[in-house]
Amino acid sequence: MDSTLSHWLRLREPADFAARSTTLTQAIAESMPRGTPVSVLDLGTGTGSNVRYLAECLPAAQRWLAVDRDRDLLAELPQCMSSWSAARGYETTMEPGQCVVRSANLDCLVETAQRDLGTLDDDRLFAGRHLVTASALLDLVSESWLLALATHCRAAGALALFAITYNGRFTCVPAEAEDDMVRELMNRHQRTDKGLGGPAAGPDAAMRAAQLFAGVGYHIRRESSDWTLGSAEDDVQRFLIDGWAQAATEISPERSSVIERWHALRLVHVDAGRSRIVVGHDDLAAWPPGRDPLH
Repeated sequence: MDSTLSHWLRLREPADFAARSTTLTQAIAESMPRGTPVSVLDLGTGTGSNVRYLAECLPAAQRWLAVDRDRDLLAELPQCMSSWSAARGYETTMEPGQCVVRSANLDCLVETAQRDLGTLDDDRLFAGRHLVTASALLDLVSESWLLALATHCRAAGALALFAITYNGRFTCVPAEAEDDMVRELMNRHQRTDKGLGGPAAGPDAAMRAAQLFAGVGYHIRRESSDWTLGSAEDDVQRFLIDGWAQAATEISPERSSVIERWHALRLVHVDAGRSRIVVGHDDLAAWPPGRDPLH
């Protein structure tokens, strides 16, 4: 595991939680079955941030399968769940490959499974699922991967909720002349192959996912879930700026000196407490035929 990725997942979790669409989350939660444990598949789960966000929103009895290609990240998930649970006064039981979180209003079993996820060719992941969900994943996968995702969800009759999908927009204050250039290069980098079925959909992911799910009969709702990062989120800002500069340099090494200058200026703004960054994201919820929440 890249320890930097683990650190990044911890840093970004509060920003993700603050940005997510509560309207779409509530609409999906209200569409879940009652009287039986809900079965949820979380793709690209990392250390379980999406589980922690949704656990208190969904019906009390939950059975999760948390899937990621990084075995070491998955190994961190039970302890991350335990720390989250303890902060809320919940009881946690941990065993290899799973944890259970319980309170008067929650009975949440989370099992983990390591899968390559380069292709979605395992029907068993989706069978019997009431909900298929992911956070900060769709912009990393290919269009063929998105089509397979929609097809599997339709076959299972599952609801779908995909959060914090980057949409190609970010703005920085104070502005610098190179902001647009770095954004364009970073967005090109987002479309490179991330090992998930081919060239990534990148900034077009939410739009293409909506189209593909609609194409298999789903009713779609989308809402903005932008990050708004101020001085209180300076660590997140630094991590973003570092990552954007690295991605831009990989795409255009001949402009490395210009990118380095931009990187240094942006960090000066952060260190001075005057930097504000807004990063565009979309949340997407999808209901299979006959389960349109508006009717």
